[in-house]
Amino acid sequence: MASYEPDYTLDIDGLEDTGNGVAAPSQRRRWVGVRFDCCGVYQRLYRTKDGRLYRGHCPRCLRTVRIRVGPGGTSNRFFSAQ
Repeated sequence: MASYEPDYTLDIDGLEDTGNGVAAPSQRRRWVGVRFDCCGVYQRLYRTKDGRLYRGHCPRCLRTVRIRVGPGGTSNRFFSAQ
């Protein structure tokens, strides 16, 4: 009988053990919300580790999107990908 080993790793980001059995938020990853018009779905895009862009894909059709972080920036947190 073969043993089952998952081909993925679940990483719950942003939580640290406080020692009292309760997880507390740690440094949170920056994100922006994107509505993909191609499939009418919403997805969060997280900033890359180097901090230069937000990258992600449509959860249905896998269309990719990248949002560059530039000088001056914007206060918008939600975008639409057409």
